[in-house]
Amino acid sequence: MTRVPLRPAVLAAEQTLQAAGVHSPRVDAESLAAHVLGVERPRLALIPMVTPEQLGEFQKLVARRAERVPLQHLTGTAAMGEIDLVVGPGVFVPRPETELLFAWALAQLEAAGHEHPPIVVDLCTGSGALALAIAHARPDAEVHAVELDPAALNWARRNADRCAATGDTPITLHAGDVTDPSILADLDGRVDVVVANPPYIPTSAWLDPEVRDHDPHLALFGGADGLDVIRPMVGTIARLLRADGVAAVEHDDTNGSQTAATFTAHGGFTAVAEHPDLAGRPRFVAARRTRAD
Repeated sequence: MTRVPLRPAVLAAEQTLQAAGVHSPRVDAESLAAHVLGVERPRLALIPMVTPEQLGEFQKLVARRAERVPLQHLTGTAAMGEIDLVVGPGVFVPRPETELLFAWALAQLEAAGHEHPPIVVDLCTGSGALALAIAHARPDAEVHAVELDPAALNWARRNADRCAATGDTPITLHAGDVTDPSILADLDGRVDVVVANPPYIPTSAWLDPEVRDHDPHLALFGGADGLDVIRPMVGTIARLLRADGVAAVEHDDTNGSQTAATFTAHGGFTAVAEHPDLAGRPRFVAARRTRAD
């Protein structure tokens, strides 16, 4: 069977993606090659030669990535924690920055001990990323996830079914608005940890084509200042948390202090703290409930 060298094709793809303005051309070129070959990216060096058919498929994907189609739409997956999620048009693609929120949640659950099965709520779950990653890492947890957008909820159901099929503790999905005063009313005052990655981008913000043209706008924009969902959602969080329960909300990097102020102004929260991402940008705000409503 005829074989052709892979490395020159990957180098050419990197140049193509760099010229198209893709932020991580080498990583994306290698990721697409690994996807076509069905291997992990670090193992590419072990496959110096590929078939012409594999090369052609790779080049087609590179051309689409050069058109700024998200890498995750081309590979069909995105990672969170130790799980891979299926993603595509109609659902927000989980970002690496949200791994920090996931790690925070696990640390809080561990600090709380194992005396009782913890109850966790993921507000604005999208693909189910945070909820499913937490359920995978803490099979003893009772995890609930809320999503408003029917298209995103369908993706979350697909991911939930896949994770349950592999043995993870099933999560409970809820169709609803996180700002609804009655959402998850049966959990009032019982929740140990709330996490949320809500729509928080100000409507005037400049966005990369991958985000602007492919992520659902319902999952992106939070009004003129980016806080239209976060402000009322803090009331939902306060209602759900037990005394000494904790919550963390991801936000736009321009809104750390405003998000923290929203928790403080609501009352009944202590230890309100802003957390930066690995680049030092404000990323999420955490707070502890001093009482149950």
